[in-house]
Amino acid sequence: MKRIFFILGCTAVGKSAVGVEVARRIGAEIVSVDSMMVYRRMDIGTAKPSREVRAEIPHHCIDIVEPSESFSVARYLTFADEAIDKISSAGKPVLLVGGSALYIKAVSEGLFEGPGANPEIRQALKARAAAEGLSALHAELAKVDPDAARRISPRDEKRIIRALEVYELTGEPISRLQQQWDNQQFRYDCVFIGLRRPKEEINRRINARVKEMIRKGLRDEVASLLAEPKGLSDQARQALGYAEMIEHLKGKYTLEQAIERIKINTRQFAKRQRTWFRHFRDVQWIDIQEDDTIEKVSEKVLKIISQKL
Repeated sequence: MKRIFFILGCTAVGKSAVGVEVARRIGAEIVSVDSMMVYRRMDIGTAKPSREVRAEIPHHCIDIVEPSESFSVARYLTFADEAIDKISSAGKPVLLVGGSALYIKAVSEGLFEGPGANPEIRQALKARAAAEGLSALHAELAKVDPDAARRISPRDEKRIIRALEVYELTGEPISRLQQQWDNQQFRYDCVFIGLRRPKEEINRRINARVKEMIRKGLRDEVASLLAEPKGLSDQARQALGYAEMIEHLKGKYTLEQAIERIKINTRQFAKRQRTWFRHFRDVQWIDIQEDDTIEKVSEKVLKIISQKL
C-alpha cells in the first residue's frame, strides 16, 4: 500500500508555505487538496502557489479544468489517484497539501456514495432555491440535519440540495449516513499532519490575506473571468472572494463592503473547517505559535515524516 503524507488545516494557517519547504527538503512532489485551485486563471482568490514555486516543486491537481466547467469530488479523485501513482512510481514522497475536507476524505477513504440522484426531487429543490432563496433551504436543512448545516456553507447550493435530497429519499440525515463512511478502511497508508493556530490569529491572517488579494488585483481577475465567452460555472462562482466580488461588480456591494464580506465569509469557512477536522481520525496536530517561522514549523512536520519514510 502506497504511503502518502497529508498536511492539512484551516484556511490561512500556512499549509502551502510549509508544504513547499517540506517538499524541498525531502524531494517530494505536492498534490493540491483544494476544490478551487483546480480552476485555471482563478489564481489570486485561491492563493495558488506562484509559477516560480511550482517550477521548482512540482504541484499536481492545480489548473486542470476551465472555470466554466463544473467539477466533482469523483473527478478530483481520478486526478489525485493518477498523480499519486505517478509520483510514487518515480520513487518520490507524496505530499498532499490543502484544506478541502471532502477531498481529503475522498483520497484517504474513498467516495461517500449515498442514494442515487433523483432528478424530480433535485429539480424541485432548485426551483425552491430560486423562488425562496438558498437561505430558506439552508434553514430547512438546519432543522432536519443540524450537523450537516453546520458543515455546509449557506452559499453552497449543490451540497445543500444534495443533503435535503438524501433526507427526502432515505428519511435519514446525510451526516448520520456519512458516519458509516468514517468507518471505512484507508485506501492508502495515510499519515495526517495537521497545522493549528489560535482562532484570533487565524482571523488576523485572513484579514491580511484578503488585503493582499485586493492589492494583487482580485477585482480585475474576477472581471476578466466574467468577460470570458463561457464565463464562470455556478460552482466557480461560489468560491470565496469570487462570489463577493461578483456581487460588487453587479453593483450590490461597494468595494469596501465586498472586502468586508470576503473577510466574514472566510472566517466562517475556517470555522466550518475546524468542525470538519475535529472528526478526522489519526491526525498528529502541530500547534503553531505566532512567532514560529516556516522553517521551525517545517522541522516539526519533518520530524513526523522522517519516522515514516
